[in-house]
Formats: sequence, structure tokens, C-alpha cells
Amino acid sequence: MSTSERGRSLFRFAAPQNFYPLAGRLAPWFAAAAAVLTLAGLWLGFVVAPTDATQGEVYRVIFIHVPAAWMSMFVYLVMAFWSAVGLVMNTRLSFVLSQALAPTGAMFCVVALWTGALWGKPTWGAYWVWDARLTSQLLLLFLYLGFIALTRAIEDPRRADRAGAIIALVGAVNVPVIYFSVQWWNTLHQGASVSLTKAPSMATTMLAGMLVMAFASWAYTLAVVLWRVRPMILERERHTEWVGAVLERMAQRRGGQV
Repeated sequence: MSTSERGRSLFRFAAPQNFYPLAGRLAPWFAAAAAVLTLAGLWLGFVVAPTDATQGEVYRVIFIHVPAAWMSMFVYLVMAFWSAVGLVMNTRLSFVLSQALAPTGAMFCVVALWTGALWGKPTWGAYWVWDARLTSQLLLLFLYLGFIALTRAIEDPRRADRAGAIIALVGAVNVPVIYFSVQWWNTLHQGASVSLTKAPSMATTMLAGMLVMAFASWAYTLAVVLWRVRPMILERERHTEWVGAVLERMAQRRGGQV
């Protein structure tokens, strides 16, 4: 198969009726991967990794905190990407994917803030300070909540899609602010332990546990979003023939189980 043929083959999944069954097939695999990776990551982080010489055992919160913080930013950028694709190419599925991502991104944002507070109390002596990193992360949570509230408050799906897309694109500016805040301002928050431009400043087992937990978070996000997007597609396409056929098959299965 040529490159152009493969491209056309993949592009067909931009149609909701083709993406719907694909999402159903892929979601369980990503869920299984997330479960295995989570167990492996927690074992590496809480059993194998050594005690930190400076912070003691409390540092182990990084195995949850850091992947959650990474995912809260990454998911928002993906959400903004699909919003941009939807605006430029006017693809319905792009807006649905963007809205399916938002609750998971908000969840990771809450986990990052909560675990950061638990880490901050023994490290800084306070659960919360108006630090540049913490404040910009809190702003990210408000952007997620604003996006979710706005897209659900507007009854017309087309208007909701475009209004949410604008928030997603404008709010994306905050993501590099979060990432570079420790470099741009004098903050209490420590710098990045993992960087693409220099060697990691932690033990190999610590790094391995954190990266495995990050992969687990990615797999979890894919599984949850694929499951969440399916009923959203059915709701959006409820007046089409293919959705009628899907609902009829679902009713027949339920009737057969009874």
C-alpha cells in the first residue's frame, strides 16, 4: 500500500461512523495497558526506588504528582490541537474529541494540585503558596472548568464547539507559562528533574518509576477518552441511519441477555 493510500485509509476514521467502532476496539487494550503499567510504576516507585537522601520518603509523591502534572498540560495542548483542527477543517469529530479530553485533563490537574499540596507541607511548611508554578497550574484548572461549563451551557452544538475551541486555543498560552515558570521567575517550586537537554538529576530506578507512571497515565487517558467519546458520538449523530442501526443492535443484545 502506497503512502497516499495509507493516508486515505487513516483519514476515513475522521468520519464518526468509522471512528465509533474503532474506539470501542482500542479502548480495552489501552485500559489493560494502563492497569499493567500503573502496577509496575507503583511497584518501582514505592518498593524498588531508594529513599531520597534529602526529602526522605515524602518524595515518593512524585510518582503520582509529576505524571499528573505532565498529563494536565499535555492533554490541554491536545485539546487545543483538536479544537484548531475542528475550526480549520470543520470536522465534527475533532470538536467531540476535544470535549471528551477536557474532564480527564481537569482530573489530572486536580491530582497534580492535590499531591503538590501534600508534598509542599513537609517541604515548604505550607500546603499552598502563591508560587508562579502553582498559580499558573491553578489557572489551568479554571481553564478546563470554563471550557467544560461553556460547551455544556450552550445548547446549539455548533456554537458550543466554536466557543469552546476559542477558550482552548487562547488558554494554550498558559501551558508554556507553567512549564517555564521556574526559569522565568524566582519560585519555591524546584526545577525539572527530567529534561530533554540534560541528564536526569535522579536515580535510575526513580526515573524509571516516574516514566512508567507517565506511560500509564497516557494509556489511561486514551482508554477513558475513547470510551467517553462513543456516547458523545451517538448523541451528536442520533438522527443518522447508522446510529439508529447501532442502537437497534444494542437493544437486541440487551433483550437477548434478559
